[in-house]
Amino acid sequence: MTAQIPVVDPRLAMSEDAPRELLDSMREAAERVGIIQVVGHSVPEELIDGFHDAIGRVLALPREEKAALANSTGHPFRGWRQWPDDFGRLELERFNIGQFDSVEQAVAAGLPEEYAHLYSHPDVWPEQEPELRDLTRRYHDASVGVAERVLELYARVLDVPPSTFPVSGRPYYTSFVVNDYPTWTLGDAATDEEKLLLLEHADGSALTVLHQRGDYAGLQGQAPDGSWIPVPIVPGALQVFSGHILAKWTNDRLTAGRHRVVADGTVARRSTGVFWHPSLDTVIEPLAPFVGPDGTGHEPHLVWDRAKNQVEDYLQVFGRPDQVAAWRERRPYVAELSEV
Repeated sequence: MTAQIPVVDPRLAMSEDAPRELLDSMREAAERVGIIQVVGHSVPEELIDGFHDAIGRVLALPREEKAALANSTGHPFRGWRQWPDDFGRLELERFNIGQFDSVEQAVAAGLPEEYAHLYSHPDVWPEQEPELRDLTRRYHDASVGVAERVLELYARVLDVPPSTFPVSGRPYYTSFVVNDYPTWTLGDAATDEEKLLLLEHADGSALTVLHQRGDYAGLQGQAPDGSWIPVPIVPGALQVFSGHILAKWTNDRLTAGRHRVVADGTVARRSTGVFWHPSLDTVIEPLAPFVGPDGTGHEPHLVWDRAKNQVEDYLQVFGRPDQVAAWRERRPYVAELSEV
């Protein structure tokens, strides 16, 4: 059977008369691909458009202005950065936003002080877009609501109690990422592998709520047989990816959605992702409804165990020498490109 990425309306899927084929398609996608498209999600279209218009104006600024938006301490998950390939060609621009602007804000929101130092590297808010902070926070909160709603849906299609997935406990732990992909003109003979802008991976979150826009389906999800399925741009839809935490919660009954992005089209492609995790003190292990008599091979760990070393772990795998040096010396990092 060919793997599919269904379009799901949560209002219909949670109703008493939800079509059986809809619930079955959602369960199958969650088990085999780890990606669904969600419509009817109650995130206002004007909020999505308002955020994308504002961040789009930031990403359209001259490079020297954007360089001033790089994080002052070289933190790779705060502010603006560019991501060149091995030949110095621009693969994507990224704008990262942390959940809290400061340690003090995190503590005031209820985060224990032992965790709050994650936010000692401040967010970067462009003076050119004074409304961006408010738009971001409202969009973030709406996306978290979508993630929690999808977990309710997954509980339904898996026939487990609605409270199975631990969404309670605040503050939860999230990150917010905007990716802007350039157009590449490599010719019709180029393969998708030659046009990769974002390498295949699955997210470490429980769920990732994504919005994509552009003029081509450059986002692809991996089917069980290893082939790649284009994720169509459906007007108004949000894409929801299962991450490694959800796979572990379900003892691998649900799969973490592997995905990648390839170049094409005539306009830059943009995506906005909110990566939702439960609170930092949550123990991640298979949940009781998914553990049978054979037990599980998964070892428990705290969300904090992964979060506390996220920068060092990331730089160890993906950091280039000049980027690592900038982080060690607590100074901004702006990647060099072969063409600007």
